[in-house]
Amino acid sequence: MKILISGSSGHLGVALSIVLAKTAHQVIGVDIKKGAFTHKVGSLADKAFVQNCMKNVDVVLHTATLHKPHIVTHSKQDFIDTNITGTLNLLESAVEVGVKSFIFTSTTSTFGDAMRPNSEGGAVWVTEELEPIPKNIYGVTKIAAENLCKLFYRNHQLPCLVLRTSRFFAEADDDPMMRANYEDANIKANELLYRRVDIQDVVDAHLIAIEKAPNIGFDKYIISATTPFTLSDLKDLQSNAPAVLPRKYANFSLTYANKGWKIFPKISRVYVNEKARKELGWQPKYDFAWVLDCLQKGVDFRSPLAREIGIRGYHAEKFEEGPYPVV
Repeated sequence: MKILISGSSGHLGVALSIVLAKTAHQVIGVDIKKGAFTHKVGSLADKAFVQNCMKNVDVVLHTATLHKPHIVTHSKQDFIDTNITGTLNLLESAVEVGVKSFIFTSTTSTFGDAMRPNSEGGAVWVTEELEPIPKNIYGVTKIAAENLCKLFYRNHQLPCLVLRTSRFFAEADDDPMMRANYEDANIKANELLYRRVDIQDVVDAHLIAIEKAPNIGFDKYIISATTPFTLSDLKDLQSNAPAVLPRKYANFSLTYANKGWKIFPKISRVYVNEKARKELGWQPKYDFAWVLDCLQKGVDFRSPLAREIGIRGYHAEKFEEGPYPVV
């Protein structure tokens, strides 16, 4: 198959390119920035450019996007051009050339204010049934792009699956208080309990989605590490998260104590990947149990692919106040 990867110079685009380079598939990387896996450089908002890139393409892995880190550095129109117009151009060209699977990489950030703890003080159980309340231009444009995918399946029978991924970037946390109080690896280990996923598991989900899309047609899936938490844990997670962990893992307290690590005092949301595991047959490997096992063995809990990708950044310039400017 000929597979087009948009955003081929970014975190996920590079990861997908590395994995697909080991297969018999023909891959064409497209990005606005040059990169080792980018064959065509240009803007997805340029319809003629997109049409030229899409010749004889069988599958689209649409990972290109402006992210939350770009909110301060880019205009709202930039987000509309990239996240909405770019997606529309790809979808229209996909119909024209008869693409068999269109996989759109979205984000759990689309849920926005819907993830605020409820009035009873419990953490929010985030499934695909939760109605998004986007809180910034990033969320608004990603929701719009998701809806375009649904429209093109409805009107043109273009198989489109939306994968709402949680955090998988290697960059430091944007919250200065978080950076001051926790080691970076400690933060990322904690997040695998409820709001993070290893990039290898993200790649696996995309490759499975390619095969599943023609039979499913259209649907949305949360792609995040499998949480150990259940609905009965939500109230305690919001009031005293560290007290919940020993109930889940007998070896947790000693393992974390030996590292000098700590769990966040509160966890306000829990991403649930059950639908993706059941309907896609996706089996994420890198969860919190994996973390504890690696810590006991004294090895890095990141996948080899995550270590290879490393920190890629979102901007050409460096910022003194953090990995990127925040509002």
